[in-house]
Parts: sequence; C-alpha cells; structure tokens
Amino acid sequence: MIILKNEKLEVKIAEFGAEIKSVLKDGVEYFWNSAPEIWGKSAPLMFPICGGLKDNKYIFEGKEYYLPKHGFAQTKMFTVESQDDTSAVFLLKDDEKTRESYPFSFELRVIYTLLEDSIKIGYEVKNLDNKTMYFNLGSHEAYYTPEGIEDYDIIFPEKETLTASYLYGSQLAYNGYTVLKDSNVLPLYEKYFAIDALVFTEIKSRSATLRNRKTGRSVTVDFPDASYFLLWHKSGAPYMCLEPWGGIPDYHDSNYDITTKPGITMLGSGKTYNCSHTIKF
Repeated sequence: MIILKNEKLEVKIAEFGAEIKSVLKDGVEYFWNSAPEIWGKSAPLMFPICGGLKDNKYIFEGKEYYLPKHGFAQTKMFTVESQDDTSAVFLLKDDEKTRESYPFSFELRVIYTLLEDSIKIGYEVKNLDNKTMYFNLGSHEAYYTPEGIEDYDIIFPEKETLTASYLYGSQLAYNGYTVLKDSNVLPLYEKYFAIDALVFTEIKSRSATLRNRKTGRSVTVDFPDASYFLLWHKSGAPYMCLEPWGGIPDYHDSNYDITTKPGITMLGSGKTYNCSHTIKF
C-alpha cells in the first residue's frame, strides 16, 4: 500500500489495480471502504475498455478476442515506478496473459499527485506496437455517503437536460429517459439504480459535485478529457460513484469490430496518449 500525504489529505493507493483505497481529510473518510459483502472495490480503473462488450468479445484483424466488463487493468499488479510524499507513478505493461485477450504491446501509467485538498489523476498510454492500438480509459471512484444517497445532489456547472440510456444488460440502447431537464441540480434517488447505472452519452458539463444538501459535505470531480459521464451505486449501499469515462459500453446491435466501436480511442504506433481528472475534497 502506497501512502501519500500533504497538509490536507492522506491517500492510500493499492499496487493491485493502482486503486485508491482511502482518502482522509481532517480525519474524515471520503472513500468507500471496499466491504466485500457489498462491493469489494473502491476505485477500479477501466482499461482497455469501459463497460461491457456484446457477448464479452470483439473482433480485430479477423480474430475474436474476449474481455471481461471494464477490462483487465483492475485485476493486475502495477509496479510503483516512482514515489515521493505527495505523488506516485504506477506502471502496467503488457505480458503474455494480456496479449491473449488484447493483442497490443503497451505501457499504462497512472500518476497520482496531491495538490492541496485535491488529487490529480493522470493517465499515460504508450503504444509500443507496430500497429494502431484501440482502447478506452475510465474511472470509477466510489465516494462514501454514510447518510444514504438520497441526502445528496449532483451539481453541474451548466444547466443540463440529461437523458440516461436504456440498458440491455451491459449494452446500451439508442434511446433513453430524461432524469434532468434544464437544471444544474440532480437529486439522487435509489430508484435510479434499481437496474444499474445512469449512463449519460451527451453532457455539456466537464465537472460534477456530489454534495450533501443537509451538511454541505462535498466532492467535486473535474473531467476535462472525458466524453461521457456515469453515476452508479449498488442499491442501498452507502456510496456513490462519479465516473468520467473516455468510452462507452457496446450498443446492443454491435458488430464486434473494435476499430469502429463508438467512442473508441485510436493511438498510432509509437504514439502516447494522456488524459486526467481531478478530485477536490
């Protein structure tokens, strides 16, 4: 376990999955505790896909490959490439096992930096292969809501009309239902999560705040590089996930071709991709 500290925050990050496990500010815990009987994760990293593939498979250069929902990075042990009191770099490289399901040579770095009362999380993907690489990156941080989620709102900097996509299991439909109309405040209700997540494929804001309307306790996530945004929690559980994604699950009528998958990121041979988001407590 890697521990980063400054005057405001103490952050614990596991090498397994390069996953944040705890954030303390003024002795108060802001992250879900990964209780396995409810949900044993706290901030899984999604790579090389976000969400689920139709039938858990895709086709590349005429060959079928299989990937589980959200990919494999969350199940891998990362190497700590560098560390000081307030920052750490975690590295994942391809290996024989990853190439069975994802036929690309790559390096993935996750860079954590404490900035006063914020954590900046940067991602760097290097394509070491001689062919174009296809992937997505997404974040899945779970914030502790001990009072229950219905005491909380999601606040956007811009007025939004948000349509959540209907779901076919882990796949998206092309239509959806409106959960917010011309407002920047979305009250949270358990009913939204009876099936799964709220998936917003179109959103103007590139920031969202989870705020307790009674106490004022809040967390703000700035995601300038993410095209999509999701909200999720397990029904009745005391956490809420704010999820900036660089990709989306397959649509229900997917043809399996990863090179034409909606929202896919294409990275040329020898090129490097960078993105980041920041969490302010």
